[in-house]
Amino acid sequence: MDIITTNYIDGDFRPSRGESDAPLYNPATEQQIGSVRLSSSNDVDAAVASAKAAFPTFSRTSTQERADMLRRLAEAVTAHAEPLAAAMREEYGAPSPFVTFSAQRAGTVFLDMVQTVVRYPWRETIGSAEVEMLPVGVSAAITPWNSNIGFICSKLATAVAAGSPIVIKPSEMSAIQTQALLEALHQADLPRGVLNIINGDGQTCGAALASHPDIAKISFTGSTATGRAILRSSADTMKRVTLELGGKGAQIVLDDADLDAAAEQALASGFMNSGQACIAGTRILIPSRLKKAFEDKLVAALLRFPVGPTSDPEARIGPMVSARQWDRVQSYIALGMEEGARLFAGGQGRPEHLDRGWFVRPTLFSDVDNSMRIAREEIFGPVLCILSYDNEADAIRIANDTSYGLQNYVLAGDGERARQVARQLDSGRVVINGAPHEPLAPFGGFRQSGIGREYGAFGLTAFLEPRAILT
Repeated sequence: MDIITTNYIDGDFRPSRGESDAPLYNPATEQQIGSVRLSSSNDVDAAVASAKAAFPTFSRTSTQERADMLRRLAEAVTAHAEPLAAAMREEYGAPSPFVTFSAQRAGTVFLDMVQTVVRYPWRETIGSAEVEMLPVGVSAAITPWNSNIGFICSKLATAVAAGSPIVIKPSEMSAIQTQALLEALHQADLPRGVLNIINGDGQTCGAALASHPDIAKISFTGSTATGRAILRSSADTMKRVTLELGGKGAQIVLDDADLDAAAEQALASGFMNSGQACIAGTRILIPSRLKKAFEDKLVAALLRFPVGPTSDPEARIGPMVSARQWDRVQSYIALGMEEGARLFAGGQGRPEHLDRGWFVRPTLFSDVDNSMRIAREEIFGPVLCILSYDNEADAIRIANDTSYGLQNYVLAGDGERARQVARQLDSGRVVINGAPHEPLAPFGGFRQSGIGREYGAFGLTAFLEPRAILT
């Protein structure tokens, strides 16, 4: 068993001052595989004090020095790709392709930020003023369990690029992955106090960071409900806040789309990361006259999305992260049937070939009205809703009829027509025909999907403050 009792503060692994432990599980077996000591507010204070002491020197480093640090981080994390993948397999259980992508991608986020640092307009003249971008101060990040390694690396990369020492509180459910990553990050030999990581829960450590008077900036990825709480708590000290929250993405299938290809892509976007993704396209919009044909295509394509443990190289859908999450998804499947949606694939319970693990049957509902809760609330599991529309304007209306606005999708034969539809969708990103991720483009949401943007120059600016000197 992995017994984790330390935090990372001021460049060293230090014993946690907390008094309680949280169990860690393998979601594919439901077996406990370790425990993590939950930190106290005293641990948070020590981490913030370390970052605060580092700020005067670190904030004055040159962009070249910070770019060099980012390169060292990239090298260290890339060299540890296999231990990171092994930790993900054991503690999170994602399908093998997602694990491989995540472990390899973790190191490259630092190199992406190197590109941003060297191109960023740190100083410019505006009229008679000299404007300089300065680090906002000590920053904090709170990250979720559904892509633990990636979120830690992306937020750390941005903070280092900005010259802002950071305190990170990852999900306590991902402590084995965090520990594996820390062993890699430690090898980068950052200046003391620049990186601090606290193992703890949201009620104690997350709340302490959100209200701490010495934290100037907080970056949070997680649920909309928790984001609201962080925003309220941060207001008292006027923290700068970036919130990347939930989503209920729409996938608009236009009538000129290749239905076979669209069905495959719709399931890939809807079931990404086993459905535990804020950017998943969980509402599939199809022209009314094509609904039955498309449902048949989806059922056929579903055979290419088998459910299984990460040890199965064919599996494309893994387990839910916890028993609680499994119960949540099951409750939504039951709710969909109660609301009158038509279940045409999947349903409650585990897949028949799996007798243990928090696995969910990939589930498809049709005849869904956009007012139903399964169409409006984030389920965070492999459950998709099929909604029909009359014309293009109707599809856009349905897609925009949501409290969220993180990432939408358009599937079409005519690329220009797809772009015209995309320009009318109220979301931070729109993906056309399965286009790949662009790491330098801004990422974030409209409405209750969040505040601010991450990645590239937009993400870096969120960790900076402009100072104008008038002469």
